[in-house]
Amino acid sequence: MKKTINSKLMFKAAKKVIPGGVNSPVRSFDAVGSSPVFIKKAKGSYLFDEDGNKYIDYINSFGPLIFGHSNKEISNAAIKAIDKGTTFGACHKNEVKLAELIKNKIPSMEMTRLTSSGTEATMSAIRLARAFTNKDKIIKFEGCYHGHVDDLLVQAGSGLTTFGSPSSPGIPKDSTKNTIIAEFNNLNQLKKIFSKNKNKIAAIILEPVPANMGVVLPRKNYLNELIKLAHSNKSLVIFDEVISGFRISIGGAQEYYKVRPDITCIGKIIGGGFPIGAFGGKKEIMSILSPSGPVYHAGTLSGNPVAVAAGIKTIELLEKKEKRIYSDIEEKALYIKTELEKLQINSIKINQIGSLLTLFMTKDSTVDNYKDVLKCDNKIYGKFFNNLIKLGIMIPPSQFEAMFISDSHSRNDIMNTVKGFKKAIKSLGLK
Repeated sequence: MKKTINSKLMFKAAKKVIPGGVNSPVRSFDAVGSSPVFIKKAKGSYLFDEDGNKYIDYINSFGPLIFGHSNKEISNAAIKAIDKGTTFGACHKNEVKLAELIKNKIPSMEMTRLTSSGTEATMSAIRLARAFTNKDKIIKFEGCYHGHVDDLLVQAGSGLTTFGSPSSPGIPKDSTKNTIIAEFNNLNQLKKIFSKNKNKIAAIILEPVPANMGVVLPRKNYLNELIKLAHSNKSLVIFDEVISGFRISIGGAQEYYKVRPDITCIGKIIGGGFPIGAFGGKKEIMSILSPSGPVYHAGTLSGNPVAVAAGIKTIELLEKKEKRIYSDIEEKALYIKTELEKLQINSIKINQIGSLLTLFMTKDSTVDNYKDVLKCDNKIYGKFFNNLIKLGIMIPPSQFEAMFISDSHSRNDIMNTVKGFKKAIKSLGLK
């Protein structure tokens, strides 16, 4: 039994000065019926908390740490950048270098605008799409998260489709009246939405591989057919690759599935884990951004020199190790999946792609969309999570998140993880 006395004391103090004691809701551990662990340091594949406990980390800051924590080369690149200045509020040559690297690896991003976060990237991408098409409505999917933007923070109602209603107080209904909610992997529904909203839809925005409701895989040809449908209706397609970009492959989900969206949003991995984001796409679309066009976007910290330097080093390392790293981290994820499936537990379904995987606590044979995810047993997942914490294994504190494998996870880490998972599952008495 791991002692977490210091973490509990810190959480108690945090609740007095920070809403809910956390700066991002999932960190509260509410979803797993526990209180958060406070991290003191991290190195490689491990987290170390304020009580001296060590955990094999499968959160990886929710994706960007593909080389694990505190990678020496990435850290050194950031330190060198800090020596020259923490922020300029002005142009610098590394902004150009990073944009060129992104274009080289994700060819659909012919031009790129850097931002300070993924949320800012999706917000700006939608503004751009609306301006380019001169249309107001957008389609998003149940369970796909695109940051805490008013237009996108909506929930679906019952029926075939629904106009989004705000899922958080403080968002006016007028902010979401032009957001249409659809079911992921349901192409027929999309066709009906376009039929009912002729010449009104500016864009479809989606995670090509949803990872914010747990990992959900697109059905065969779904992404390709979605793009064809959008383009036949003169609408744009925005891929939110904040998680999948440079993660599923060096060219993201669009390279993996051989498709090409009009606009792409990417996130923290292009900053080596530092706060950053970007959106980019066809030159004719991006050229209407200010100052070359009328669509406004700005940000004092956009292209921050420290984040950019770390991002350049991350992509350079991925280029250098591309032939090995993606196959290696996928092999690790597949090993975990395969070994657990040998248990033949009917109430666990595992979705996996590349280095991402999710264990869904459900008796359904497939998990293809948000409705399937909502059938999962969150209480069982919470017990599973807490059993693993005691064994020194840290997975996301929510059924609705993905696990991430990094290059720093050793063979022993993976073997010990499988042993821990089997022990935690056995204690749940699942069949």
